Amino acid sequence: MPPVHAPPYARVILEHLHGGDAGLNQLFGRHIHWGWWEDGRTADGTLPDFEAAADRMCHQLFEAAALRDGLHVLDAGCGFGGTLATLDARQQDVSLTGLNIDARQLERARQQVRASPGNTVTFVEGDACAMPFPDASFDVVLAVECIFHFPDRQRFFEEARRVLRPGGRLVVSDFVPRRPLVPALAAQDVLFGAYQRRVSGHVDIRYPLPRYRALAQKTGFLSLAERDITANTLPTYGVVRRMMTPRFGAQAALSLAGLMTLELVTRLDLLRYMILSFSRR
Repeated sequence: MPPVHAPPYARVILEHLHGGDAGLNQLFGRHIHWGWWEDGRTADGTLPDFEAAADRMCHQLFEAAALRDGLHVLDAGCGFGGTLATLDARQQDVSLTGLNIDARQLERARQQVRASPGNTVTFVEGDACAMPFPDASFDVVLAVECIFHFPDRQRFFEEARRVLRPGGRLVVSDFVPRRPLVPALAAQDVLFGAYQRRVSGHVDIRYPLPRYRALAQKTGFLSLAERDITANTLPTYGVVRRMMTPRFGAQAALSLAGLMTLELVTRLDLLRYMILSFSRR
């Protein structure tokens, strides 16, 4: 596997957050993931509207995981801990663990997230493809919009299966390409990958749905649901484009080009935003 590093954009976001950037704090200070709208036409493009949509995205994932009171939950690639904070406010008697490769993100998560009475929240530095947890430690593993940063999806699925209890659930949100897009993505990586990695780090969105199905079967998971929520996420692009571009300095052109390309192929229905849920056999 290639070496594991936190994406460069996380450093830029943290620098602006530490500098007191109120706008970026509303955008990505709690969650670093897309928003979800019941009807995208109702989105008004404001930061408070996006904040609410990012929280709603968490609840879509919680439903896919069939979360309830009393469970042990792992959020792999937990960012600043916003997903676990949302879950902590919703459930009782839960044990919540956030895993991240980046100590700087975990420092912010520990500062921001405090467990409600009766719950526990722990943040651990580590690699999602080599998890520092015993076998059968969790009832649910979440990977919220981060699996494309992992160096090896198969290794992550194997590790998720190992740390899940029998019947436990793995829930992933990911950008899933249709097959015709995969060769174009491979060509783009050859031509521009080195430049894009200066902003985004390792990113691999060349994993179509049939590969996920085969991966689940190979690693001992049963596919439970494949939910396409692309239309519910589209308003995110306008908000992120407006807020992020002026904050990346010399990298602004690269970040804008990457974001606009992602939006274009999404609107052309070549790339889907999906929530995939699996059960450990």
